[in-house]
Amino acid sequence: MATAADTKSYASPKHKLLSFFERSRDKWKTKCLEATATIKRLKNRIRFLERSKEELKEKVKQREAENAALRASLLDMEKELEEQKKRAELPDSLAGA
Repeated sequence: MATAADTKSYASPKHKLLSFFERSRDKWKTKCLEATATIKRLKNRIRFLERSKEELKEKVKQREAENAALRASLLDMEKELEEQKKRAELPDSLAGA
């Protein structure tokens, strides 16, 4: 049971206190809703960025594999070119001897 000592007594009139407490409650609710919306937006942004990061990592792996294959192909072509140059030089040197 509430006694007279448990309840607060305010010096201001109740109609002024009522509007003050309502404004205070409304501000608190607005602040809480904005914070909740901000948290949700940031979580969504984090999820998007993590997904994007994984996709970019996969693209990098693909590009690195493609790059390695092209380098290997280039080395093979260079070796083949050198062999062709050597073959082209052999008949000339044999003809002069």
